[in-house]
Amino acid sequence: MTSKIERLDRLVEAGVQARHGQSGSLWRQSLRRMSRSPMAICGAIIVSLFVLMAILGPWIAPYSPTAQTWGKEVFLNQNIFPGPRAENWFGLDHLGRDMFSRMIVGARQTLLVGVVATLIGFLAGAVIGGVAAASGAFGGRWGQRVESVIMRTVDIALSIPMLLLALSVAALLGPSLTTVMIAVGVAQIPIFARMLRGSMLAQAHSDYVLAAIALGVPKPRIVVSHILPNSMGPVIVQATLVLATAIIEAAALSYLGLGNPDPGNPEWGTMLSDAQRFLSGAPQLAIYPAVGIIVTALGFTLLGEAMRESLDPRLRRQE
Repeated sequence: MTSKIERLDRLVEAGVQARHGQSGSLWRQSLRRMSRSPMAICGAIIVSLFVLMAILGPWIAPYSPTAQTWGKEVFLNQNIFPGPRAENWFGLDHLGRDMFSRMIVGARQTLLVGVVATLIGFLAGAVIGGVAAASGAFGGRWGQRVESVIMRTVDIALSIPMLLLALSVAALLGPSLTTVMIAVGVAQIPIFARMLRGSMLAQAHSDYVLAAIALGVPKPRIVVSHILPNSMGPVIVQATLVLATAIIEAAALSYLGLGNPDPGNPEWGTMLSDAQRFLSGAPQLAIYPAVGIIVTALGFTLLGEAMRESLDPRLRRQE
């Protein structure tokens, strides 16, 4: 009897290792496929430039983003703002600050808000979705009731528009950069929770899981060691897509006045809000941050869609 169990144990381990090997091969094939995809290459270039600008912004900006060096050249009453010129590539804003420097340094705040908000949604959604999936798959009748309560709550949250939910959270917490991160992250939690729960339930019926259960492997170990790692692929891809949405929503909250209360601190959404008063005389003050937000969100969207297409066999193009 002991020898049979040992042989079955070796077979299960071999099956799990083979599955992990196939998973690694799948990721390698996906990377090769993405290296030949114009959409993936374009998205990767945009994202790389944005990340480099956000990291190196304070060192490559030609001037201080808060210094009102050319304030005497700006006439607010007449809406006269110097446009692009040799010393100021993007011109000046309404306080005589260099727009090019503010755009470069503002990229860091935009990236920080998007990444932190996505991490909040990812981690909280992974916990909720993982608990729901584990309860429904291995918790028996009471576990299924727990899963039902959790997922009905998630469904209620999904029925609320994300921007409205983020706006409500931000209004409760008060205007600040931390508020924007929390508000946008909370709005993303239901998306990650539902996606991870569905992916884990699909893995729970795999042959290697049934074999591990038959051998008496503890169910928590099966969930943490095997089901969860094999379910993270679609969720990671979704995180790339959500990052684009988080940047747009963070800019929207800053535009509505719920972002950083310090107007001197450059952030693209706040810059867009400040430029609203001067659209008739200086539309370029709004065009620059708007184009930055659009292009950055487009880069993350292209990269995320390319990753999803390369990993999902139903969406792969014929090679």
